[in-house]
Amino acid sequence: MARTLTLPPHLPIDELERRYRTAQDPIARSHWQIIWLLARGDPTATVADVTSYSVNWVRELVRRYREDGPAGLGDRRHTNPGAAPLLDPTQQAQLRAVLAVPPPDGGLWTGRKVAVWMSAQLGRPVGEQRGWEYVRKLGFTPQRPRPRATRADPDAQAAFKKGGSKPRSMR
Repeated sequence: MARTLTLPPHLPIDELERRYRTAQDPIARSHWQIIWLLARGDPTATVADVTSYSVNWVRELVRRYREDGPAGLGDRRHTNPGAAPLLDPTQQAQLRAVLAVPPPDGGLWTGRKVAVWMSAQLGRPVGEQRGWEYVRKLGFTPQRPRPRATRADPDAQAAFKKGGSKPRSMR
C-alpha cells in the first residue's frame, strides 16, 4: 500500500489550493501543488508522478513545510547571494589603478597577467579566465590592433582601395 505523508495544519486545504492556483512563480506553484495534493490525502508516490518530482524531493518539501510553514516553500535560489567576489572593492580599485599603466614586462595587459597580479594579492592561484573577467568587469577592453596580412601584395591592396580590382570576368 502506498504511503501518505501527513502534514501539520498550517493552512486549510482550500487555502493550499488557492495558493497553488494563484502562484505566479512556477517553482512555488509546483511546491504548493505538492503540498495541496498531500494534504488531500494523495499517496506520496502518486504526487511525485503527477508533479514529475522525485519521492525524495516531495519528502524534502514536506520537511520544509513542517519546519517553516508556508515560508518554507518556493524557490530559495532567489535569495541566494552567490559566492563572494575574489577581489573586494579596495582590491578592485587597486587593480583599476594598475591597469591604467602598462604592465611591468611591457606590452599589453592580458588575462594571464591580471591573474598573476591577482594571485600575488590573494596569496593563492587564480586562473587566467578570472583575470580576463576582471579586466572586462572593470571596463577595460582589449587594445590590440587588428592583425595585418603580412603576405599581402601592397599593389593589389592599393588597387582594391581605388576600386580598380574587379574580377577578370566582369571587365
